[in-house]
Amino acid sequence: MDISIFTFLHSLAGRSSLLDGFVVFLADYLIWFLVVGTIFFVFSLKNSDFKEKIFAFVFVALTAVLSRGIFTEVIRFFYDRPRPFESLGFEPLFPDLHPAFPSGHTAFLFALAFAVFYFSRFWGSWFLGLSFLVGVARIAAGVHWPSDILGGIIVSLVSFLIIRKLLKKYEPAPA
Repeated sequence: MDISIFTFLHSLAGRSSLLDGFVVFLADYLIWFLVVGTIFFVFSLKNSDFKEKIFAFVFVALTAVLSRGIFTEVIRFFYDRPRPFESLGFEPLFPDLHPAFPSGHTAFLFALAFAVFYFSRFWGSWFLGLSFLVGVARIAAGVHWPSDILGGIIVSLVSFLIIRKLLKKYEPAPA
Protein backbone atom coordinates (compact mmCIF):
# COMPACT_ATOMS: atom_id res chain seq x y z
CA MET A 1 0.00 0.00 0.00
CA ASP A 2 2.84 2.41 0.90
CA ILE A 3 4.58 1.77 -2.43
CA SER A 4 1.43 2.04 -4.57
CA ILE A 5 0.30 5.35 -3.01
CA PHE A 6 3.85 6.70 -3.21
CA THR A 7 4.23 5.63 -6.84
CA PHE A 8 0.94 7.27 -7.82
CA LEU A 9 1.70 10.61 -6.10
CA HIS A 10 5.36 10.72 -7.08
CA SER A 11 4.43 10.03 -10.70
CA LEU A 12 3.21 13.65 -10.77
CA ALA A 13 6.79 14.89 -10.28
CA GLY A 14 8.84 15.75 -13.33
CA ARG A 15 5.87 16.22 -15.66
CA SER A 16 6.08 20.00 -15.77
CA SER A 17 8.17 22.65 -14.11
CA LEU A 18 4.99 24.51 -13.11
CA LEU A 19 3.56 21.46 -11.32
CA ASP A 20 6.96 20.72 -9.73
CA GLY A 21 7.16 24.32 -8.50
CA PHE A 22 3.67 24.06 -7.02
CA VAL A 23 4.55 20.79 -5.26
CA VAL A 24 7.75 22.33 -3.85
CA PHE A 25 5.79 25.39 -2.68
CA LEU A 26 3.26 23.18 -0.88
CA ALA A 27 5.88 20.82 0.53
CA ASP A 28 8.52 23.31 1.61
CA TYR A 29 7.12 26.86 1.78
CA LEU A 30 3.44 26.60 2.76
CA ILE A 31 4.76 25.47 6.15
CA TRP A 32 5.95 29.02 6.90
CA PHE A 33 2.56 30.50 6.05
CA LEU A 34 0.91 28.04 8.43
CA VAL A 35 3.34 28.91 11.23
CA VAL A 36 2.73 32.66 10.77
CA GLY A 37 -1.00 31.95 10.44
CA THR A 38 -0.99 30.05 13.72
CA ILE A 39 0.72 32.90 15.56
CA PHE A 40 -1.68 35.40 14.01
CA PHE A 41 -4.65 33.17 14.92
CA VAL A 42 -3.60 32.81 18.57
CA PHE A 43 -3.10 36.51 19.16
CA SER A 44 -6.24 37.55 17.33
CA LEU A 45 -8.65 35.21 19.10
CA LYS A 46 -12.01 36.98 19.24
CA ASN A 47 -13.61 37.69 22.60
CA SER A 48 -10.45 36.62 24.42
CA ASP A 49 -8.54 38.50 27.05
CA PHE A 50 -4.75 38.46 27.37
CA LYS A 51 -4.79 35.46 29.74
CA GLU A 52 -6.78 33.37 27.25
CA LYS A 53 -4.42 34.32 24.42
CA ILE A 54 -1.39 33.34 26.50
CA PHE A 55 -3.07 30.03 27.38
CA ALA A 56 -3.74 29.39 23.67
CA PHE A 57 -0.13 30.25 22.79
CA VAL A 58 1.25 27.92 25.49
CA PHE A 59 -1.17 25.17 24.42
CA VAL A 60 -0.12 25.42 20.77
CA ALA A 61 3.59 25.70 21.58
CA LEU A 62 3.64 22.74 23.98
CA THR A 63 1.71 20.57 21.53
CA ALA A 64 4.19 21.38 18.76
CA VAL A 65 7.26 20.88 20.97
CA LEU A 66 6.01 17.54 22.30
CA SER A 67 5.07 16.33 18.82
CA ARG A 68 8.04 17.50 16.74
CA GLY A 69 10.75 18.15 19.28
CA ILE A 70 10.34 15.15 21.55
CA PHE A 71 8.23 12.27 20.18
CA THR A 72 9.44 12.55 16.58
CA GLU A 73 13.09 12.72 17.64
CA VAL A 74 12.78 9.80 20.08
CA ILE A 75 11.18 7.63 17.38
CA ARG A 76 13.87 8.63 14.88
CA PHE A 77 16.60 7.82 17.40
CA PHE A 78 15.41 4.22 17.54
CA TYR A 79 14.14 3.84 13.97
CA ASP A 80 16.18 5.33 11.12
CA ARG A 81 14.00 4.81 8.07
CA PRO A 82 15.49 5.83 4.71
CA ARG A 83 13.61 8.26 2.52
CA PRO A 84 12.05 7.07 -0.77
CA PHE A 85 14.74 8.69 -2.93
CA GLU A 86 17.42 6.90 -0.89
CA SER A 87 15.66 3.54 -1.17
CA LEU A 88 14.61 3.81 -4.81
CA GLY A 89 17.59 5.78 -6.16
CA PHE A 90 16.09 8.86 -7.80
CA GLU A 91 16.52 12.63 -7.43
CA PRO A 92 13.77 14.24 -5.29
CA LEU A 93 12.34 17.67 -6.10
CA PHE A 94 14.30 19.02 -3.10
CA PRO A 95 16.73 17.38 -0.68
CA ASP A 96 15.85 16.32 2.84
CA LEU A 97 18.46 14.30 4.67
CA HIS A 98 16.97 13.53 8.09
CA PRO A 99 15.37 10.15 8.85
CA ALA A 100 11.98 9.79 7.21
CA PHE A 101 9.74 8.30 9.90
CA PRO A 102 7.72 9.97 11.22
CA SER A 103 7.53 13.09 9.10
CA GLY A 104 8.72 15.93 11.31
CA HIS A 105 7.01 18.53 9.14
CA THR A 106 3.72 16.66 9.35
CA ALA A 107 4.07 16.09 13.10
CA PHE A 108 4.70 19.81 13.59
CA LEU A 109 1.98 21.10 11.26
CA PHE A 110 -0.72 18.73 12.49
CA ALA A 111 0.19 19.59 16.09
CA LEU A 112 -0.47 23.24 15.21
CA ALA A 113 -3.64 22.30 13.31
CA PHE A 114 -5.10 20.13 16.10
CA ALA A 115 -4.39 22.89 18.62
CA VAL A 116 -5.98 25.54 16.39
CA PHE A 117 -8.97 23.21 15.88
CA TYR A 118 -9.34 23.02 19.67
CA PHE A 119 -9.93 26.77 19.77
CA SER A 120 -11.79 27.18 16.45
CA ARG A 121 -13.32 24.43 14.37
CA PHE A 122 -13.54 26.72 11.34
CA TRP A 123 -9.87 27.77 11.28
CA GLY A 124 -8.73 24.39 12.56
CA SER A 125 -10.40 22.69 9.60
CA TRP A 126 -8.46 24.96 7.24
CA PHE A 127 -5.20 24.25 9.05
CA LEU A 128 -5.87 20.49 8.98
CA GLY A 129 -6.62 20.58 5.25
CA LEU A 130 -3.55 22.65 4.40
CA SER A 131 -1.35 20.46 6.62
CA PHE A 132 -2.64 17.43 4.75
CA LEU A 133 -1.75 19.12 1.44
CA VAL A 134 1.80 19.65 2.72
CA GLY A 135 2.02 15.94 3.55
CA VAL A 136 0.72 14.87 0.14
CA ALA A 137 3.13 17.27 -1.57
CA ARG A 138 6.06 15.84 0.41
CA ILE A 139 5.13 12.40 -0.91
CA ALA A 140 4.84 13.72 -4.47
CA ALA A 141 8.23 15.46 -4.09
CA GLY A 142 9.79 12.09 -3.23
CA VAL A 143 10.94 12.88 0.30
CA HIS A 144 8.38 10.84 2.28
CA TRP A 145 6.48 7.59 2.20
CA PRO A 146 2.73 7.81 2.90
CA SER A 147 3.27 5.96 6.21
CA ASP A 148 5.75 8.68 7.26
CA ILE A 149 2.96 11.22 6.88
CA LEU A 150 0.47 9.00 8.71
CA GLY A 151 3.03 8.49 11.48
CA GLY A 152 3.44 12.26 11.82
CA ILE A 153 -0.33 12.72 12.07
CA ILE A 154 -0.58 10.04 14.78
CA VAL A 155 2.34 11.52 16.75
CA SER A 156 0.74 14.96 16.62
CA LEU A 157 -2.68 13.66 17.66
CA VAL A 158 -1.20 11.83 20.65
CA SER A 159 0.76 14.96 21.58
CA PHE A 160 -2.36 17.10 21.32
CA LEU A 161 -4.36 14.72 23.52
CA ILE A 162 -1.61 14.65 26.16
CA ILE A 163 -1.30 18.44 26.27
CA ARG A 164 -5.08 18.86 26.35
CA LYS A 165 -5.28 16.54 29.34
CA LEU A 166 -2.35 18.20 31.14
CA LEU A 167 -3.58 21.77 30.60
CA LYS A 168 -7.32 21.24 31.04
CA LYS A 169 -7.25 22.40 34.66
CA TYR A 170 -5.42 25.62 33.69
CA GLU A 171 -7.79 26.61 30.90
CA PRO A 172 -9.37 30.01 31.58
CA ALA A 173 -13.11 29.92 32.10
CA PRO A 174 -15.13 31.49 29.26
CA ALA A 175 -16.20 35.06 29.99
